[in-house]
This record gives sequence, structure tokens and C-alpha cells, in this order.
Amino acid sequence: MSREQRAGIGAQLQQARSEGPRSVEELRAGFKAMMAGMIVPDTVRTSWTTLGDRPALQVEPEDGARGGTILYFHGGGWVFGSPETALSLTANLVARTGLRSFSVDYRLAPEHPFPAAIDDTLSAYRALLDGGADPSTIVFAGDSAGGGLTVTTCLAARDAGLPMPAAIVAFSPGLDATRSGESMVTKEDADPFFTRESVRHTGDMYLGGADPRQPLLSPAVLADPTGLPPMLLQVGTNEVLLDDSTRMAARARAAGVDVVLDVTADVPHVFQAFAGVLDEADQALDRAALFLTQQVRTA
Repeated sequence: MSREQRAGIGAQLQQARSEGPRSVEELRAGFKAMMAGMIVPDTVRTSWTTLGDRPALQVEPEDGARGGTILYFHGGGWVFGSPETALSLTANLVARTGLRSFSVDYRLAPEHPFPAAIDDTLSAYRALLDGGADPSTIVFAGDSAGGGLTVTTCLAARDAGLPMPAAIVAFSPGLDATRSGESMVTKEDADPFFTRESVRHTGDMYLGGADPRQPLLSPAVLADPTGLPPMLLQVGTNEVLLDDSTRMAARARAAGVDVVLDVTADVPHVFQAFAGVLDEADQALDRAALFLTQQVRTA
């Protein structure tokens, strides 16, 4: 582990952090520019397709996939981000597991508030099932808002009578729209990326006036996770969203769900995106890849 690497990335994110609310256009442009600098493995190939009613970026190993599928949901506070901004994460998972991935270009708020994103990710999962995919060969993965969607899409699928995927991997997931976790306050000075106000700013766009006190918006505090598949939650200690993961893990454990809570010290939100630069990012992705390959059934 490198203290210098962590300090450098923290300073980089702190410099990019805005002290006041940004417009939707500024948020989208700034995030796109930041993520364009992430390292993408050169051992994958990409192409566009459609899942359900939405475009999806297909990412595959150059030498052929093993047969399972990662259905990936990108981060961005439900307001910004895209399959392209998450490519360092999807490509690293593909390169490490040998599985193919579909990264869903779900609709964004404020133009399309809750529950549009869940409708789109659930539709993408239905499309895989309708196409003949065995749910035991499908895993959900995502980061930040997309990490939250891994859980809420499973909840929506369960309530719709659909079979569960084989597993969930969530990087720094957003799982509590009530923002009631203690880390929203105790970690604000340590978090180089988010402030409590910035999280509320984008969160309100996604809510669109909806009550946050419902399971599909705040599963860490309100959902019954009974029947959900094994899940791996990875989070850093320098995150205002830390307690979203710790409380989700406790809730899952109490419901009899297999859960691994993987907490890395002194790293920021979605630190896994810094693979190739931060040792802890590569190590965390290795653990995530191992978890996925242990859970998924491949052809």
C-alpha cells in the first residue's frame, strides 16, 4: 500500500471538488473529463448494443469470454455518468474475470427522476433472461449510484417474481436517500470528493419530489433484503457514504443473505477507478473478481 498514492489521489479529488452547487451541465462535463483520465486495460474490446429499451456498452475480453455476464450500472449520482465514464471499472472486471459485461445507459435525472433508472436496469435484466440467459450466469455490479442500483434492481426483480442473479458487487454504493448515516457528518472533512450538500443536491434531482423513505430509495435502512443473492460491498473509510454500506451489510446479514463487507482504509469514493495508479484499487478489483468468479456459473 502506498501512502503517497492515496495522498496524491485525495489531493486531486479535493482540487476538483466544487464548493457550491453545480449545474447539471457542469456536473456532467466535469465528471466526463475526470473519468477520461482513468486507465482502461487494452485487453478488452467494446461495442454498442441494446438491452431492453436502452443502449448498453458491451465489453468483452479480446481472447473470448468465459460464458457468464456482468450487468453493470455506472455511477454519477443518477444525474451524470455513462457507460464510457465507467469503462475503467467494467474493463478491469472483464479483464480479471474473463466474463463479458453489458454496461447499461440508463436514463438520468433530473430529466428522468426516480424510478426511471430502476425501470431501465430491470428492463435490461429482463432482456437477458428473455434472451435465454440462465440467471445463475448473471451478476450485477456497479459503482456509487450504480452500486445502489445493484441492490434496488434486485429488490424490484424479486418483487416482480423474477429469479435472482448469482451475485452483487457494489463499489461505494449509494443506498440511503434519507442521508441518515452518521458518516454523512463524521466523514465530511475526510471525503475529498463529496460533501453532504453535494450529495443532497444530486439526490434531490433523482428524487424529483418523491419521499426518500421507501425501500427502492433507501434500502440500507428500509428494505427487506430476504432472498437477495450473495453480495460484496466495497467502500473506503474516507467516504460520507461509508454507512450506506455498513448498514446494508448488517441488514443483509440479519436477513440471512451472504454478505462480504470490504472496507479499505484512507481511500476515497469509488477508489477502484484508480486501478493502475493506486495499489489498493488493483487489490480491491482482484478481490471483487475472485468473488464474482466464485459465485457465477460459467458455460
